[in-house]
Amino acid sequence: MLDNRIVILDTETTGMPVTEGHRIIEIGCVEVVGRRLTGRHFHVYLQPDRESDEGAINVHGITDAFLIDKPRFGDVAEEFFAFIQGATLVIHNAAFDVGFINNEFALLGQHERADISQHCAILDTLMMARSRHPGQRNSLDALCKRYGIDNSGRELHGALLDSELLADVYLAMTGGQTSLSLAGEGAAGEDGQAGTGSEIRRIVGRAPGRVIMATGEELDAHAERLAAVAKSAGGPSMWQALSEPAAG
Repeated sequence: MLDNRIVILDTETTGMPVTEGHRIIEIGCVEVVGRRLTGRHFHVYLQPDRESDEGAINVHGITDAFLIDKPRFGDVAEEFFAFIQGATLVIHNAAFDVGFINNEFALLGQHERADISQHCAILDTLMMARSRHPGQRNSLDALCKRYGIDNSGRELHGALLDSELLADVYLAMTGGQTSLSLAGEGAAGEDGQAGTGSEIRRIVGRAPGRVIMATGEELDAHAERLAAVAKSAGGPSMWQALSEPAAG
């Protein structure tokens, strides 16, 4: 197991809240190791054995007819659990997704898995964003705009697309990290090993710096300050030693 393995996760559901019998209909996950998207992912649509609310369909566009022949959660539970086990799960509004995932395992009678926080660390990017940007909109769309991430293809919510966008947001929020395209050269293969080709990088959330030149008056004041430092120290300051040529 890799200690720094991160899984960015998102779900879509028949509606909300989970306490009213709503179910997961889509799970999307992408893997990040060493702050690099590896290209490994888990994605599935699920038959929920109930109808979706009209409001939910308006959000994600996933109809009951589309889901009729899809697997049930029980059919993919082992594969899904194996993918997330031991990882740090990065989720936007984690309480929502975690509640639904716990419920799905509980419905299968897998009570030892019905609290995934016992098997994975959980990091909520919504809470992180609210801490860093108080009083501002912190939806996934708002964060993409704030950090310069292209979400033009996101007309409807989708678990896999949203997890890919959230991966870019997470990397940007945690240090201005350059993001790596899943399809780019240098991305890892299906075995999770990093590639050896050149990496396709783009800087997010970082505007060009403005260069302000010192005025003549400021330069004179700087020279006077250096002279005072040299007089007090009995020799040239480090700045003068580095910037002025030695006498030949």
